Amino acid sequence: MAYTTANGIRLFHTDTGTGTPVLFLHGWGSGSGVWEAQATELASDHRVLAVDLRGCGRTDHPAEGNTTDANVADILALMDVLGLEQPLLVGSSLGAAFALEAALRAPHRVAGVVSISGPGYWPAQAMSRALRTLRTALLDDRAATLSGWVPHWFGPEADPGLAARTVEQILRSGPYVIDLLDASRTGDPRETLAQLAVPALFLHGRLDTEIPPEVSRTLARLAPYGEFHEIAHAGHMAHQEQPAAVNALIRSALARAAADAPLPA
Repeated sequence: MAYTTANGIRLFHTDTGTGTPVLFLHGWGSGSGVWEAQATELASDHRVLAVDLRGCGRTDHPAEGNTTDANVADILALMDVLGLEQPLLVGSSLGAAFALEAALRAPHRVAGVVSISGPGYWPAQAMSRALRTLRTALLDDRAATLSGWVPHWFGPEADPGLAARTVEQILRSGPYVIDLLDASRTGDPRETLAQLAVPALFLHGRLDTEIPPEVSRTLARLAPYGEFHEIAHAGHMAHQEQPAAVNALIRSALARAAADAPLPA
């Protein structure tokens, strides 16, 4: 565990193992701990890093700059400071959006992307009113709102303790991450995915009630080297609900990157 200052932000991150780097990016408001099952398994033969994004966990909680642009700049700056050469970027939910944007901005610096239940165009197309309502509720009673909302991120077969631990993580984040909910209401990667020059593996839980699996299926079709996999028995947090299946697919992405072969369209 370490702290690194990048892009003017003091970022907390874990860094274990050696070999081809894999950088994990968590979703809205949570933290690097959601990747424990991935870090434990992959660190046997890869350098595995997981970062608390700005405003989250043990990273700085700035009042300003809680935007997609700033988070992507943080990620690229962290890669510079830590000397990460062409890592595989693995992101969940909003972290997946950051991973795709980083790869679009700096494709020569990224080996590939794994997107897990990324929001894609869905918040802008179908969630604008719901997100405004959610924002108001979070400002009114953050703990109660999270306790009612977060369990829906997980499929019916998930350990209930996962939702409780996720709520605890989000409550440790700063209040300003709420600004990212507003930012997500305007994003639409469909306009730029045709320019994505690296392999992109889109994973989605079949039982996701937050973002429909069809969103990832659509993004995979639009990406030149995109591939889609649906994870059975998982909701929005497939990496926690079905870690063995997700880890195997991350390894397949790493193998393709090592072979310098694009994922099939």
